[in-house]
Amino acid sequence: MAAAGPSAQARLQIDVVDERGRRLHVRGLAAWLRRVAPPRARGAVTIVLISDPRMRALNRTYRGKDYATDVLSFSTDMSPGGKGGIGRTGRKGAFPIQPFQPILPTLGDIVIARGVAKRQARAAGHAELDELRVLALHGLLHLLGYDHEGDNGRMLRVERRLRRKGGLREGLIERASE
Repeated sequence: MAAAGPSAQARLQIDVVDERGRRLHVRGLAAWLRRVAPPRARGAVTIVLISDPRMRALNRTYRGKDYATDVLSFSTDMSPGGKGGIGRTGRKGAFPIQPFQPILPTLGDIVIARGVAKRQARAAGHAELDELRVLALHGLLHLLGYDHEGDNGRMLRVERRLRRKGGLREGLIERASE
């Protein structure tokens, strides 16, 4: 009998925590992201849900933008030519929260502003959990090296395919371009 390939659980470890590193139980977010993630997504990811003021400070520090954005991605790939840094084009560096020691290599952190997510969910007419999924998927794609600001629509196409797989009707890139 041939051994089965690695399960989604084994290839992608996802922890959801608050800004102090305390584990949060956000109904099905980690399992959903593991299920829809591209097959090449391997490693540990921490999704950090933070306050809007904390996100504003991070956005100001790493992107020079003085407002709370919805999601930032902090990659740990700091190799020469790697994508180390944050999604949405910013200074290189890793977010300083690593609450759990993963067995797998660390891909990085996805930081989501909880208040912004709630407001965006309300404006989009869907549940907060759906908005967290939209933002987590977007952040994961940045951790995997996608950059919608200069990839001729490649990230948009991947995000669209994965969000449909996960049952979401719209993605962050599409929403931003409207």
